[in-house]
Amino acid sequence: MASLWARYNALLETQPLLTKALTSFTGFTVGDILAQSFIEPADKDYDYMRTARLGSFGFLIHGTTGHFFYGFLDSKMPGTAPTTVVTKVMIDQLLWNPIFGLMFFGYLNFTEGKSMDDYIAKLKADLQTAVMGSWAVWVPAHTINFRFVPPSQRLLYINTIQIFYNVFLSFLGNKEVEGEEEKKEE
Repeated sequence: MASLWARYNALLETQPLLTKALTSFTGFTVGDILAQSFIEPADKDYDYMRTARLGSFGFLIHGTTGHFFYGFLDSKMPGTAPTTVVTKVMIDQLLWNPIFGLMFFGYLNFTEGKSMDDYIAKLKADLQTAVMGSWAVWVPAHTINFRFVPPSQRLLYINTIQIFYNVFLSFLGNKEVEGEEEKKEE
């Protein structure tokens, strides 16, 4: 296990963006597998494309934007003083969190071939729930993150928690918007 940890840290040094993208790919993939296995009704078939969409979101969007966003935040606000930690948590949750929600729902909408009207309906139906649901998990998690986790390990820490949070996101992201079912039948 120690050699695996050493290898991960070496990859963070030599290929930080790819390593964080792969870490997010893993977190989103595992989160969706858990959501489909334990949250969705037992009679519902497993949706492999849904897992692929969520995994690719982790790889292409979450890991890369997280690398740059948290790197930027740490460069502008170094340290772990209480006021720095609180400010970082507030920026993360009041600015980054809604942007993340727009990207998440937008990516799923695009990869499912849905329309802009579908995207807007999804945002109206679920963005507020996603943002507010995030506060219950990420305010305490990021308080620990910004206070105790070294910057190079932030995305690993986030993705560890993200696996369980992704069960919620996967469910919410794939929940039908009212009126969407009728549209499919036409």
